[in-house]
Amino acid sequence: MLEEEVKKLIEDIQRHGYEKRTLEIKTARKACPERLYDTFSAFANQNEGGVLLFGIDEAQGFARVGVYNPQDLQRKLMEVGEAMTPLLRPVITIYTDEAGRHFVTAEIAGLAVEDRPCFNTARGRLRGAFVRVGDADKPMTEYEVYSYDAYRRKICDELRPVERLTEEFVDERLVARYLDLRMQGRPNMWRMPPEKVRELSGLTNKGQFTMLALLLCGIFPQAFYPQLAVLACRVAGKAMGEVDANGARFVDSARIEGTIPEMLEGALGFVRRNMRTEIRISPQTGHRQDVDEYPVDALREAILNALIHRDYSLHTENMPIRIVMYQDRIEISNPGGLYGRLTVDTLGTVQADTRNPVLVVAMEALGETENRYSGIPRIRQAMEEAGLPEPVFKDTRDTFLVRLYNRDAEARPATLAVREPDADAYAAPYTPTVAAQHTPAAVAPRGEAELLAFCATPRTRREIADFFGIASMAYVMRRYVSPLIERGALCLTLPEHPKSCKQRYRAV
Repeated sequence: MLEEEVKKLIEDIQRHGYEKRTLEIKTARKACPERLYDTFSAFANQNEGGVLLFGIDEAQGFARVGVYNPQDLQRKLMEVGEAMTPLLRPVITIYTDEAGRHFVTAEIAGLAVEDRPCFNTARGRLRGAFVRVGDADKPMTEYEVYSYDAYRRKICDELRPVERLTEEFVDERLVARYLDLRMQGRPNMWRMPPEKVRELSGLTNKGQFTMLALLLCGIFPQAFYPQLAVLACRVAGKAMGEVDANGARFVDSARIEGTIPEMLEGALGFVRRNMRTEIRISPQTGHRQDVDEYPVDALREAILNALIHRDYSLHTENMPIRIVMYQDRIEISNPGGLYGRLTVDTLGTVQADTRNPVLVVAMEALGETENRYSGIPRIRQAMEEAGLPEPVFKDTRDTFLVRLYNRDAEARPATLAVREPDADAYAAPYTPTVAAQHTPAAVAPRGEAELLAFCATPRTRREIADFFGIASMAYVMRRYVSPLIERGALCLTLPEHPKSCKQRYRAV
């Protein structure tokens, strides 16, 4: 950071009074703080990295106190970085204010996914790796550590052997059909022995049936892994626990089992059975039209993605896929967050890393998926064609969730997604309404005039996305902001650096 940037950062902190996910404040008035390894690890393990600022006392209302010795503190910060695996080299900046007080910042860059987790070498991978949750550093779970290792080592958990799975528990008709489809157009495979064809197709691993064989050809897969199922329910209200007039919490519920194709059809059947249908009569023709609560192809893509891209490792084999239908939305969640380098903002726009590549190819051979990365774009397009709010995608390291809103959500007042301040910066204060602070994010249409009025004060990308209640900043920029910039109605505060994290957008 430049000294001027440190000065502004201190002023903003004192004005707003908080830490955040990419900023940690330390005093260091008398000595170098302890337990810096946790924050170094947490910052390195997130894409945005983070900044440690020394010389501010949070306990005194974020007062300026300065550090004890900037040179000694710098040396000790470098020692902390050298005690990490992989080794970290923080970028140090020293700033002295008008009163002669010294302040130090240490910038930690986010590591590439294949280099994570970053951990304190002495404490080891499992005890020394941390993640940032809000403004706190939390130990990584064993699964979070494994998920990084699985990506780096390219582990295919769908190919792990299932020891108890023998010929008598596998449907040979499904095996023959699958192998026939896989061998089509591959003449060399027809000349191979059957056992070699099974191995190359992923059904066996060193002669033992695999998880793939169980998921595609098993007679009763849930006898081996009871929770590799889909749990679906329709609840009475807009939150779990609400009851209807008769005191019932669930309008309908089901446990959906079988192979992946069977679970796909069963889940779709449950959703269609519980979807409301709106009847419309055309005033021009008088013809009746039935309009589903949600577009079926969007639902199919979301359920299919959950079945194909969920984590099938031993860490998640006791976690089912969940489908919950609320009054105003449906939520589909699966174990295992986004895999590899993929982020929510790049969903559907880049070729994704694939957690279960052999399963994806198998489902393509069975005709269940195109394997062309078109699922997320189709969900978005189908919701738009139906005149429904933009879908919401939420990712944590251990869960991925798709949320689709229906027309009940559209009728509600516009709401905002409430999130902590992010690296896009400290803009002019903007306070959501009381309703916005307690209501899930939904997309309610807002006009250009409202957006321009909102941007009378320069706004960050995140603030504009929150204004619309849309999680994807990339979508908001493409759909709403760029057209206004092209027409000259919005301008950039830093036109020479259009991709700067400090960029804001102001109405002209």
